Parts: sequence; C-alpha cells; structure tokens
Amino acid sequence: MTDQSTTLTVAIGSDHRGSSAAEQILDTIKQLGHDGWIVGQCDDQPCDYPEVAWQVGQEVTSGKATRGVLICGTGIGMSIAANKIDGLRASLVHDELTAQLSRSHNDANILCLSADLLGARLMDKIVETWIGTPFDGGRHERRINKITEIEKGHDPSLVSA
Repeated sequence: MTDQSTTLTVAIGSDHRGSSAAEQILDTIKQLGHDGWIVGQCDDQPCDYPEVAWQVGQEVTSGKATRGVLICGTGIGMSIAANKIDGLRASLVHDELTAQLSRSHNDANILCLSADLLGARLMDKIVETWIGTPFDGGRHERRINKITEIEKGHDPSLVSA
C-alpha cells in the first residue's frame, strides 16, 4: 500500500453518465487523506468523454495531478481516449484485483471506471485499492519502458533488460 505520509493529487473527470460517481469518488479520495478535484464537470448535461479525458490527461502529464480517475457509462471510451495521450497508462478496472494489478504491474496513472456497471460500494473499494497500491517495479519496469517506446513510435523489442 502507499506510504500514508505521501499525499497524492488526483484529477477526476466524467461525462454526464458519471457525474454523481465523480462526486462520490472525490469524497472517497479526500477521506483517504489525498487531494482531489473534478475537472470539466458536465452537471448531468450531455458532454463528450474525449474532451474530459483530454482535460484530466493534461492535469496528469503537466504534473499538476499525480493520478487521474475517469468515469463514463462503461469506462471503455475514457480508457481508449486517455491511452492516446503520451505518458498516460489508463486502465479500465472492474474489481479490486484489477485495480491492484493495474498499479502493481502496469503503474497505471489513470483509473477508468464504469458508472453504469459498478455500484457505489465497489467503486469506493476499487479507488481505495488503486490509490493504496504502489508500482512493483522490477520486471514490470522493463515492460513500462517498452510501452513508452511504443508511444514514441519505436519497436519495443529493442528495449533491453
């Protein structure tokens, strides 16, 4: 789990289907002792998830936020959009195990959630696990480096151990 003395900063964004979930997740992050804010609120009005993914992505890539959380109906659209941004590793997560693995193995800096498929209690447990799980490094570091090479348009097989 994360060293409790380390305060994370988390940018949260959602489309109209995830507005209430975003508010709940913000409360959870603050209860865990971290800082968070909502970016680009839709206020339950229709809005396009790629724009929100971009806004949260800019918060993370600029260093203003340590991590980001994105919520849409299924989480799929947010995941696809966020993964187009260099430096982001967005993981669509459906339970505590995938939350833990997305951090420990993949060093995910963006958590994508489904507002329609996950209940409030499960979302809270997912966020708690994801926030509290550190990156394992080791053999996983090499794989993250290969992902970075793909972002640059390079062959990942050229990355040495």
